[in-house]
Amino acid sequence: MTILVTGGAGYIGSHFVRHLERKKIDFVIADNFSTGHKKLVKNKKFVELDLRDPKEISVNLQDLDITSIVHFAGLSIVSDSQKMKKEYYENNVLASMNLAKFALEKKIRKFIYSSSAAVYGIPEDIPIKENHPTRPINNYGKNKLEVENLLKDLSMEFPLDVVCLRYFNAAGADDNGDLGEEHNPETHLIPNVINSALNSSEFTVNGDTYKTNDGTCIRDYVHVNDLASAHLLSLNFLDFNKGFHIFNLGSEKGFSVMEVINECQKLMKTEIKVRIGEKREGDPDILIADNTKSVSKLNWKLEKNTLRTIISSAIDYHKNAL
Repeated sequence: MTILVTGGAGYIGSHFVRHLERKKIDFVIADNFSTGHKKLVKNKKFVELDLRDPKEISVNLQDLDITSIVHFAGLSIVSDSQKMKKEYYENNVLASMNLAKFALEKKIRKFIYSSSAAVYGIPEDIPIKENHPTRPINNYGKNKLEVENLLKDLSMEFPLDVVCLRYFNAAGADDNGDLGEEHNPETHLIPNVINSALNSSEFTVNGDTYKTNDGTCIRDYVHVNDLASAHLLSLNFLDFNKGFHIFNLGSEKGFSVMEVINECQKLMKTEIKVRIGEKREGDPDILIADNTKSVSKLNWKLEKNTLRTIISSAIDYHKNAL
């Protein structure tokens, strides 16, 4: 079994690759390094290609014995998706279409897709179940839903078995302390709070008028290694369950921005200077997953399901990266 891991030089993809290495499972990474890091594929089997070009896919992957695809590659900054519609469509939708077409041509039956809770939009109910209406409020979420729908249609017409994994907030770093979150620019809360503490710089909170106890928005954080394990479990699930399937990946716990900041301050034994900025338009008050389905159907176990564990691992990584 050789797994094609697209975006394997990125944050979540690289943690999945390490999970495969620990399980001694064969893989090949495909990445164009537009947001991923070449240092993360050092001494690993990889091909550099752009999924937007079907010829590049065919030339680079045609002769490889690929048995399944785990598709992480894509652009993921929500605010950029609003300003760069064409680029996001090409990288997130068109590239996924090309990859799915290649899977059909090569008779690769198993396809795992990295989707997002952004497909839900403003939630009507908390926690959010997989059957919640999908009404994305930004182009990033719209693109993710377009790919989900495409894969669903293909799975009904062709021998393609699909799992779409809707992530909530990926966070944390590997236990070894050498693999973690490294985006440029960094947009995620936890690494930005940690960097503010390490650099003694001011941290801006985007609004404090949300309908929550402390006025800051609440999110569901899930450790990146727990996310990684869910992808391999999804491949195993498709051995016995054909067709199209959707699973939430979250912790079922919600923490506000201020709770995250306070936990960072405790763990780092420092005070972070906080400034209250403008509230982001269309930002939901609360996003928390219902992961009952993924736990019961995939036999998924969250090994690192506390905010302290998640933040501690991220702190270790960022200190090592200095």
